[in-house]
Amino acid sequence: MITDFEPENFDEEEEVELFEHHSFTVDKGQTLTRIDKFLTDKVANATRNKVQNAIDAGNVLVNGKPTKSNYKVKPFDEIKVFLEKPPRDTEVVPEKIPLNILFEDEHLLVVNKPAGMVVHPAHGNWTGTLVNALVYYFNQLPTMPGNTGRPGLVHRIDKDTSGLLVISKSELAMSDLANQFFHHHIDRTYLALVWGEPEQDEGTVVAHVGRSAKDRKVMDAFPDGSQGKHAVTHWKVLKRLRYVSLIQCNLETGRTHQIRAHMKFLGHPLFNDAMYGGDKIRKGTQFAKYKTFVQNCFNLMPRQALHAMSLGFVHPVTKKRLYFESPLPEDFAAVLEKWENYVKFED
Repeated sequence: MITDFEPENFDEEEEVELFEHHSFTVDKGQTLTRIDKFLTDKVANATRNKVQNAIDAGNVLVNGKPTKSNYKVKPFDEIKVFLEKPPRDTEVVPEKIPLNILFEDEHLLVVNKPAGMVVHPAHGNWTGTLVNALVYYFNQLPTMPGNTGRPGLVHRIDKDTSGLLVISKSELAMSDLANQFFHHHIDRTYLALVWGEPEQDEGTVVAHVGRSAKDRKVMDAFPDGSQGKHAVTHWKVLKRLRYVSLIQCNLETGRTHQIRAHMKFLGHPLFNDAMYGGDKIRKGTQFAKYKTFVQNCFNLMPRQALHAMSLGFVHPVTKKRLYFESPLPEDFAAVLEKWENYVKFED
């Protein structure tokens, strides 16, 4: 989803950061131009030498196949580029950013992350992240092996997903919580507004989640298990609103974009989830009034409608069961209210 994932999945996230992915469809008016020159002009900060090296390494595909530097692009060519990124210092710069802390003791804290905040520094988001704020708030946080630059993190959620995260403050807490995530002993509940009304009131999606062959930023569901990693999402309809539904999702696993990919697989993408096709009208009428209403909802919540509502786990030291809830943020609550009122008015 989420981009919420378990400790063993941190290497999967690293895979995203090995390459900078670009995808182009050549304009219909494009004149015949060598692809190395075309990409040097098209890709920001790309030198001719860097582009040629990428082509020689087979990291530039034209219509799905590796190409050569002297290939001349034609109108409507589909071009995908994977450029190696320069190494980046993993030191995290402390930043004074407000934190919404629900619980804290000497071993851990639980924070409520707002939508729009990236969890940890990565390509394109080296500052302003939750980790930058945490490093400022604490003198030192532990880091999981192979997770350099992400102190305190055991799991995460997407930039535009709001809700709860547990942060480790000690090596003991880090190890114990990582173990709980690994063995699926963490209780996580998400609320999502999805397009359409599922036929059943509840169900379970068992489908591997892996990167799309068309776009590495997007995750696809593979029910046959042919690709990706094992993923299980339990869902239940909480409210039916004719053209959209409020659902509850409980994660048995925590793969990248799991809920978003699984809901799209079911035919019910998250409302206003641009990456998974939810930013267009998927259900409803063709009336201008309805289209305006939906656009107003999009404007009110310019992100996917996904919120990490609850988090439950055993405290690493006291061994007491802890449980936390986060109310719907204002944008999500406002859109939900608008849909409820719309349905009432239509009735």
